[in-house]
Amino acid sequence: MGRINFEDMTIKFESPLVVAMEDCIGIQSSRLSRRTCLQPVHNAQAGSLRARTGKMPIFRLFASLLFVLGTVASAQAKLNVVATLPDFGSLAREIGGDKVNVTVLAKPTEDPHFVDARPSFVVQLRSADVLIDGGAELELGWLPPLLQNARNPKIEIGKPGRVIAAQGVRLMNVPANVTRAAGDVHALGNPHFMTDPIIAKAVAQHIAQSFAAVDVAAYHDSWVYFAHRFGLEIDVFLEPKPGIPPSPSHLVEVIAQIKSQKIKAIIVEPFHERKIAEKVASATGAKVVDFSQFPGGLPETDTYVKLIDTLVSRLAAALE
Repeated sequence: MGRINFEDMTIKFESPLVVAMEDCIGIQSSRLSRRTCLQPVHNAQAGSLRARTGKMPIFRLFASLLFVLGTVASAQAKLNVVATLPDFGSLAREIGGDKVNVTVLAKPTEDPHFVDARPSFVVQLRSADVLIDGGAELELGWLPPLLQNARNPKIEIGKPGRVIAAQGVRLMNVPANVTRAAGDVHALGNPHFMTDPIIAKAVAQHIAQSFAAVDVAAYHDSWVYFAHRFGLEIDVFLEPKPGIPPSPSHLVEVIAQIKSQKIKAIIVEPFHERKIAEKVASATGAKVVDFSQFPGGLPETDTYVKLIDTLVSRLAAALE
């Protein structure tokens, strides 16, 4: 299985079971060497990714940003990861290496449907940066009450800190009808999918993306697709509502959020009030990053590929 080294973003493979980050950036092993598919992109190189190899620049866009995300992760404190089951915990350790602290709730000898929930689980979930659970009703009998008591917004469903392993998995043995006469049947299908190594590979991809997530602020909510593709979390906006100019009271809240979430970059577009972003940046230590949705909106971005290249390079520089 691959282990991500967040310091140089190379991937070492101890077995071919999980090639998590290759899938994360959409590169097949036949195209790039598994040992060198992600290479560090330094400031001098970031300005011209195309000139470095001369082909397939989109791949290097992914590699550039993923390298920076890894660098950011290495500079921060270790991620506290809670896994409900030992197989999820094993993947988390292999992917995160010495950059994560992993706690596994269930023992390998326990029935995953009926885990003996303890008060210490609530404490661990309350301090978790990432929660990895199976979903598909696998932990339905014991996990929901623990989450309710933990009250940790970082690991709510839909947040980067929540990895539900069953998402995207085509479950087998989905019953046509669920009745007590059929016994302990799962309405969504059989949740024991981790015995399939190929599915485990997809789960490893989700875990890697969660570990690499970085918070960014934006003036306007224009970058949801960009954020999704590159594993960013953008939920802080200078506008209180889309199209509504920032008010002083709202900016006070934004400044507090940026400080508390340690956000390093604020995205603005040419038609936004850059001075407002600069004031927020001055109060928080974040950097203003000029973005554009359209080729030609920034210097030397006359093509789409050059535009994406520039966006990634600018954000990468701000996050370093």
